[in-house]
Amino acid sequence: MVIPAAVFVLMVSVGMSLRHREVLANLKRMNWWQWTGLVLATFLVPAGLALLLGRVLPMNRPDIAGLFLVGAAPGAPLMTRNIAKKGFDMQLAAGYQVWGGLLTPIMLPVVVWLAGLVYDRHIWIPPQDVLVQIVEKQFVPLLLGMALAYFLPVFSGQAQVWMNRLGNAALTLGMIAMLWFMRAALKGLLTWWLPLAALLLAVGSIAAIHFLVPTVDRDSRRTLEICNANRHVGLAILLSGQYLRVKGALPAVAAYAVIAPFVMGGLSWWFRRDEKDVTQPVAG
Repeated sequence: MVIPAAVFVLMVSVGMSLRHREVLANLKRMNWWQWTGLVLATFLVPAGLALLLGRVLPMNRPDIAGLFLVGAAPGAPLMTRNIAKKGFDMQLAAGYQVWGGLLTPIMLPVVVWLAGLVYDRHIWIPPQDVLVQIVEKQFVPLLLGMALAYFLPVFSGQAQVWMNRLGNAALTLGMIAMLWFMRAALKGLLTWWLPLAALLLAVGSIAAIHFLVPTVDRDSRRTLEICNANRHVGLAILLSGQYLRVKGALPAVAAYAVIAPFVMGGLSWWFRRDEKDVTQPVAG
């Protein structure tokens, strides 16, 4: 229960810091062409890239299934502010997560169904089942956080920081503990190809935003790039066993859960480095 509890705390923290006027303002700035690119970059490109990697790299069927569902499930309920730091638009990130959460029950079943046709299989995930998971894991704690911010603004302003730190620490420790206790089961299933595939999927998710949503301002694009690499590994694990009925998808999902934070952190470091190079005064 450590990981679900940590996610709940993080989502309440996000709700406490959410400013709906700023979120709506960010979303209204985007035109229909940018929204189209965002749908493609969020739902279709990562899932398609996962299937392509499954054909190019020597991966077995459970690994492909796990990686594909990671690519098909966006919007992990995590706080990326600690990774992104300066230049990260938290209000845009929250709006993107809400937007992704609303579209996931529609887009994810369609993407999985289309992928099933490629493999001559009929796979249908009921949208209401996905919606229940999104509502329970994301929207309920988000709305709770927003309610606390409205009725108890002073408390929320003070609690948001330590809840964010507590949630991130508990989530990190929970992931490490889960991988440690499952090391025996993962040992025989993990191959060197899985970290490589996870790395390429994370980088591809970032590149999809960069090339398909190019006209937004720099900070907004950087925020969306980091958020798109933050895929919903928890939802991927749940769906892989319940609907794809494949055993052994966990190693691929776990590989992405470990690799993605390093990719997001590295990207953030590169952004800050670029920022310093631009602002550094020229001698003479």
